[in-house]
Amino acid sequence: MSNLLEVNNIVKQYGDYVALNEVSLSVPKGSIYGLLGPNGAGKTSLIRIINQITLPDSGEIILDGEKLQPKHVQYIGYLPEERGLYKSMKVGEQCLYLAQMKGLTKAEAKKQLDYWFDRLGIQGWWNKKIQELSKGMAQKIQFVVCVLHQPKLLIFDEPFSGFDPVNANIIKDEILALKEQGSTIIFSTHRMESVEELCDDIALIHQSNKLIEGKLDEVRKQYRTNSFEVGILTDNVEGLMYDITQKFTLTPAQFKSLNNELKLEVQLGTASPNELLHLLTQRGQVTHFMEKIPSVNDIFIQTVTSK
Repeated sequence: MSNLLEVNNIVKQYGDYVALNEVSLSVPKGSIYGLLGPNGAGKTSLIRIINQITLPDSGEIILDGEKLQPKHVQYIGYLPEERGLYKSMKVGEQCLYLAQMKGLTKAEAKKQLDYWFDRLGIQGWWNKKIQELSKGMAQKIQFVVCVLHQPKLLIFDEPFSGFDPVNANIIKDEILALKEQGSTIIFSTHRMESVEELCDDIALIHQSNKLIEGKLDEVRKQYRTNSFEVGILTDNVEGLMYDITQKFTLTPAQFKSLNNELKLEVQLGTASPNELLHLLTQRGQVTHFMEKIPSVNDIFIQTVTSK
């Protein structure tokens, strides 16, 4: 798969503070790319450079095979974490204005707005002022403004901020639909469960440096610890525990459930999963046997706290 966006060795400093230190990323076409990192990591600085709000001190951005230029503004849709709508303007008037700034004619903008207002069930908001809307309602308008010119690249910075669970799910479904239609999406959030649900690829920036990049499934496999979650029904708990500890390592996560099922977390070390499974089947009825793959949240915490 070719890349829609390539970030090559970007450096950005503010005085003595280094916001980005030789950061390089590759965002595949048609993917949802999770841009992760704690506050102050450099994510916002990078997003602002991609949107040409600020310029890098060195390095370059390639968008769809071309070095980033002012004309590319119309190819990018940006939903910032700090929303920027004019509160005293009417919704429809403001959306038409912003759409035309992105290169749409008034007729094209009206057609797209009719589509999105109908799709999101907000037809009655056209003549309302932004200041009359709740935060969640204003978020929907900002989302529409971001996507209505059908850009090649969409950048969502904390897109679910301000939404209740129902509306957050609606926007999540719209993001997935946009991907299916061919959009490439950069998704920046602190909600790791959303990353698990949505992202194909991820990158983790910490203290101005890129620490991780790759396919989400591959990254998770790289961080696995050879641990297995096990459930077993047995009449000889002491014998089972003795056998396991002779060859394997038990983590503290072990308990009996109400139906006398013993649940364990076992680290294999140099042994194979088959060896553990064979031992378990000799001692009882195995009800659960699954490798424990770390979540994105586990990887995020482990990586950030180890630096």
